[in-house]
Amino acid sequence: MLKYAFRRILGMIPMLFLISIIVFTLAKLMPGDSFAGEIDPRNTNPQYIQEMREKLGYNDPLPQQYFRWIGNFAQGDFGKSTRYKIQVSEVISERLPNTIMLGLTSIIITYFLAFIMGTYAGRKPYTLGDNLIGGLNYLGLSIPSFVAGVFAIFLFSFTLGWFPSNGSVDIGVTEGTLEYWLSRFHHVLLPALVLGLLSTASYTQFLRNDIIENSRKDFVRTARAKGTSERKIYNVHILRNSVIPLITFLGFDLVAIISGAIITETIFTYPGLGQLFLQSVGTRDYPVLMTLTMLFSFITLIGNLVADILYGVVDPRIRLD
Repeated sequence: MLKYAFRRILGMIPMLFLISIIVFTLAKLMPGDSFAGEIDPRNTNPQYIQEMREKLGYNDPLPQQYFRWIGNFAQGDFGKSTRYKIQVSEVISERLPNTIMLGLTSIIITYFLAFIMGTYAGRKPYTLGDNLIGGLNYLGLSIPSFVAGVFAIFLFSFTLGWFPSNGSVDIGVTEGTLEYWLSRFHHVLLPALVLGLLSTASYTQFLRNDIIENSRKDFVRTARAKGTSERKIYNVHILRNSVIPLITFLGFDLVAIISGAIITETIFTYPGLGQLFLQSVGTRDYPVLMTLTMLFSFITLIGNLVADILYGVVDPRIRLD
């Protein structure tokens, strides 16, 4: 297992190198110039602009600019945000806790509801309850996240007034207090519900179908023929094999924890990395945009690795070595 993980991590290095070339090239091909955000906009003297471009390295050859950027990036220097005028690491560190909280809350909601509804539908297939759950799942799969977000804000924020429609915490609360954490949970619950419920549909169907399929396998018939109780057959033989796909999905969900739901965060004006990513695109804040793209790519590779490792852990038939 350790050898496999080590080989995969080594294999990420050339892949991240290629991704960095693509990210740098796309940033240079985008319209506009981040140089405009690094100089005094009131000074339009051509000599001043030329001197600043030379000083900041914007006149250097592209290969030289790339290796300077990737060298600083590898050392933890992500540059300075042209919009916020502070280090990119500070901008991201301010938003990261919000995105982690949103991602974790939505994943808990997803797995909790998917496990309950999936096991019920799998144990009682083709019944009224199974059909109702299936109908809700197909409804969740067909509704775009931006439509669900707008509808949730209209109903639960504007009409019923149960949840706030934007932000991550109430103004005036003292950080670190119980009131502060309750306020943060109150703000994150509605976007997490929207994000989690939409993901629940596919997870529920996966679990239901696997339970039905595994209940028809030969090893289940053999267990029944030996007189094994139905409870033990379900818990040990059927459910244990059926939850394997859900456990492996956890690795891919690491991407959602870090990157967040870009559309959901934007609709709810929730200050996370997803909203920051879209804002950096609109304001041509290239240092933030490039750093977030590299971060999302790295977390995607780590998520795939975790998914493969978890698959080998929960399923003894898989040997990663």
